[in-house]
Amino acid sequence: MLTPLWLTLKVALLATLLAGAAGIGLGWWMARRRFPGHSTLDALLLLPMVLPPTVLGYYLIVLVGRNGLIGRWLEQWFGFTLLFTWQGAVLAAAVVSLPLIYKAARAAFEETDSRFAQAARTLGAGEWEVFWRISLPLALRGIGAGLALSFARAMGEFGATLMIAGNLPGRTQTLSVAVYAAVQAGDDRLALTLTLVISVVCVVLLVLASRLLQAKH
Repeated sequence: MLTPLWLTLKVALLATLLAGAAGIGLGWWMARRRFPGHSTLDALLLLPMVLPPTVLGYYLIVLVGRNGLIGRWLEQWFGFTLLFTWQGAVLAAAVVSLPLIYKAARAAFEETDSRFAQAARTLGAGEWEVFWRISLPLALRGIGAGLALSFARAMGEFGATLMIAGNLPGRTQTLSVAVYAAVQAGDDRLALTLTLVISVVCVVLLVLASRLLQAKH
């Protein structure tokens, strides 16, 4: 049980860092810019939240599979493939959890008082300095809540992970995949134990996210 738990925590942490970096940057940019196609791009960024996991997994295979647009390049130049690896599980979890941190970050940036940023620009601060010293600190609680939700979502990811990383015990078998394997094998006791573990962790994260959002308001 400890092996899939450790792998799940590692995958969820790395996926949250990856999705967090992309989601925070995109959220800030989308909150501050308006351009043709803004609504379309926003919908595309939120799409992984509503797509069936198997469809999302198929898209990832098309992109990073051995014959995929990116996968062929990775294997040709680096001799590396993301299929059936824990790194592939990280990618799948990051893509699935990206909408949660993006949406939270964008909302948090939109709720910050733009007068502070404008005053900083008037005093000569560049956009990068405005982001790090003004926008990000003011939006930190909302972003923290989004990161907690993203981590919980990454921990529970199943469909896309199974399609791109498979079910290799000790290598790519996360908790959610291990639950599926235990049920398939008729090991109800193991399935129940794993389910309780992931449920407790996710409840703790949801409570944390709720408290951050309440403190924000």
